Amino acid sequence: MPAAPPTADVFLTPQALLDHWQGHRRLTRRVIEAFPDDKFTGYSVGGMRPFGVMAQELIGMAVPTVRGMLTGEWKDAGGAAHPKQETLRLWDESTKELNALWPKIPTARFAETLNAFGQWKMRGSELILYLVDNEIHHRGQGYVYLRSLGIEPPAFWER
Repeated sequence: MPAAPPTADVFLTPQALLDHWQGHRRLTRRVIEAFPDDKFTGYSVGGMRPFGVMAQELIGMAVPTVRGMLTGEWKDAGGAAHPKQETLRLWDESTKELNALWPKIPTARFAETLNAFGQWKMRGSELILYLVDNEIHHRGQGYVYLRSLGIEPPAFWER
């Protein structure tokens, strides 16, 4: 059995990765809050999807990915967009689930190559970073929408 790598080689602990991701999630939640109710699921710019649809995508990926890392079962949790208040409720619920499931993921899973949802073959750590990148991308689209509506979005550095 090979020896575990020394802890000095660890750049980011699983808890630090979750803390980083949850910082982004707090900011994205504030972007959701900033949308007028009537623009959340129906407003679009330049052919992009409404932000409510993007937010539902983020919700539908977060817990199922973490659960997949934990169990090896990859169940898609997509779905239609919800009104803003329901989206915020689902966001908060998924945040609690992430916090509960995360510590149960064996640390070795972050280094294993996984085949998430039968389409993303990458290490567990890369998969989580993909989710963070995807969230940042969609949040940026939300910033464009808010600015086009004359609404100042939350400061991106306040996570």
